[in-house]
Amino acid sequence: MVTKFGGFFPPFHRPGQDPAITLRRDLELVEQLDRWGFDEAWVGEHHSGGWANISSPELFIAAAVERTSRIRLGTGVVSLPYHHPLMVANRIAQLDHQSRSRVMFGVGAGVLASDGHMLGIDPADRHRMMVESLDAVLHLLRSDEPLTRDTDWFRLRDAHLHLRPRDPAGLVVALAGSGSERSMRLAGRYGLAPLTFATNPPGSPPLSALWAVAEEEAERHGQRMDRAQWRLAISAHVAETREQAVAEAREGVIRWQHEYFRDTIGVPVTLPEGREVESLVERGSIIVGSVDDAIEAVEKLSASSGGFGGLLVTSQEWATPEQARRSYELIATEVAPHFTGVAAAGVASRQWVARNRSGAPTATKSDGIR
Repeated sequence: MVTKFGGFFPPFHRPGQDPAITLRRDLELVEQLDRWGFDEAWVGEHHSGGWANISSPELFIAAAVERTSRIRLGTGVVSLPYHHPLMVANRIAQLDHQSRSRVMFGVGAGVLASDGHMLGIDPADRHRMMVESLDAVLHLLRSDEPLTRDTDWFRLRDAHLHLRPRDPAGLVVALAGSGSERSMRLAGRYGLAPLTFATNPPGSPPLSALWAVAEEEAERHGQRMDRAQWRLAISAHVAETREQAVAEAREGVIRWQHEYFRDTIGVPVTLPEGREVESLVERGSIIVGSVDDAIEAVEKLSASSGGFGGLLVTSQEWATPEQARRSYELIATEVAPHFTGVAAAGVASRQWVARNRSGAPTATKSDGIR
């Protein structure tokens, strides 16, 4: 069922580095994903914490569009409570034209409470504000009818877009969520493509249960959900062997868990010392290993979810830039073909020759074999 592979770029970078260099690295990696045949790349929005230093996914995407030729580029996400709905809709419509419909529109409520705090947003209001904005933005993108609306944080008067998307019905709108029923219900209500972070923390509902919630809500509102549009995002690092992958990623995984989750955003971290990577892999929170390990992990995700359409590999600064690029290359050349079937004919031909070689002419030196 997994037919699309992509990258998800928060992007995480250890604070203290030159932002110009890390941003350039991110753009270069998107270029590589485009060359390797990845289908998508999603770019996040953050305003505090120092780790994820892209504050405007639209600006990054505008640059990436000019450096790539086929990969689709999504906001992952625009934090709707932080922006006026008319400005959001206008920027996405402009990007849709600049990219000739390669842009995708991912939305969310915003992850970091510190971002909302600086904007004077009560954490209890973020979800309500996102829903109010989403309803307005979807109307602006999809309807010609002017919109007038009053809320306690934005007003619209006869609002409409003077530049609408090239194909409003074809614009992918994705709703991101960290594995909560609430986000899946909202996706179902509007018939949006869910983008789920498959971190699988203890006590989280099974992926299959989340999909059932989305379908139930969609049916209630006359919408239809499509598993092919469901994207799961997970952090991964792949190398030639499991031992190599763990060795390359270990220091970065520990730093990511302790310095980002525990020390920066205040999420408790309880991992067995010396087995931090292995325990997260066993829990299903990350993928670290060989090509075969990665294939097995994606197959488990597919089975536990009941099927999904797209796997997004979250960019992390676990390994060196060269090792990270090699990981993405292995995913593109060896992991993805197992699911998309693009290499199936060659594998079948090799197997056919092997089965029938007893009746085939014997190769000689004149055939070019030395």
